[in-house]
Amino acid sequence: MVNFTGFLETAESGGSHDIFAALDSLIQHEVGALICSCSTFDPATQQAKRIYSNQLEAYPLSGLKQIVPNRWTDIVLMQGKVFIANTLAEIAEVFPDPELIHSLGCGSVMNMPLQLAGRFLGTINILHEPGYFTPERQKMFERLKPAGIIAFCSHS
Repeated sequence: MVNFTGFLETAESGGSHDIFAALDSLIQHEVGALICSCSTFDPATQQAKRIYSNQLEAYPLSGLKQIVPNRWTDIVLMQGKVFIANTLAEIAEVFPDPELIHSLGCGSVMNMPLQLAGRFLGTINILHEPGYFTPERQKMFERLKPAGIIAFCSHS
């Protein structure tokens, strides 16, 4: 059972950054992540923007960047499903920065799309060592969707 109490207390009184940091803390406790970031997407322009990162040096908050259609965009943006890559080779198939990911001690990624009332809010993106994201960790990550939706709704 996920304990949302601390997160909800922050959501009630904190600012957007505090709420995303509380979401990151919840993810750390329930799933584990070496890197956690959150991004919004504009389907009309096919552009993404990072709005939270716990590794600002490697993954700074950014301006808009163009999304290149691939297997990731099909799974996450089109189907609305969680994407998992548990090796650097799998990561290299869909992301342009596998060397950076490797240099940060990571070799697996899990991205969870968030929607509310038919509107795509964005994704929570977590990275860890190779092979880390098991089916059990995916289930736990998906249990955190309500907290992710609250965090994204705070970012308007």
